Amino acid sequence: MKKLSIILICALVIAPTIFANDQWDPKFYESKENVEVLFHNFAWGTSMQEFTSKMGNPAHVDAINGLQSLVYDNLIVSGYPVFLIAYFSQNGLEGGTYYFNTHSLDELMSCYTQVQRELLDTYGYTNKTLTLFDEISREMRPYETSWNLSSGYVYLKVNTRQNEPVSLWFSSPALTRQLFGS
Repeated sequence: MKKLSIILICALVIAPTIFANDQWDPKFYESKENVEVLFHNFAWGTSMQEFTSKMGNPAHVDAINGLQSLVYDNLIVSGYPVFLIAYFSQNGLEGGTYYFNTHSLDELMSCYTQVQRELLDTYGYTNKTLTLFDEISREMRPYETSWNLSSGYVYLKVNTRQNEPVSLWFSSPALTRQLFGS
């Protein structure tokens, strides 16, 4: 029994260290400040007409706060079904959001982790990336990662406590300044 206790304690101490070093080491992800932020492979300022000519007709169109939104469903992003909302001003594409459709808590967390890794590969490390320890200590709050880059803002979030989907927000520098005032 004593041997089993020692092995269990060692496993509990070593495993998180290996896991944290393998997946959350900030040195693994270089900062990529000069990378261009795109939404669904469209540049900021893309006209609504060009967007719809490539994407097809939206499932729904709406207008709010000076932005026109186009909603698309049944798309696949990072291997998961999503619905997409693209936001347009008079200057063209200003932002967009993906809402990932998952069917279980395991799939939800796998989706968040996979998308986060893809974003880290694309945009690099951010000081707004929560480490494993941060996530455990913030258990009651949502998981979130964000990048505030010169070419746009990217925000990934899931709130398992509120049963919300994984959401991935992109905004142009102009829309980011409008929303956050900087």
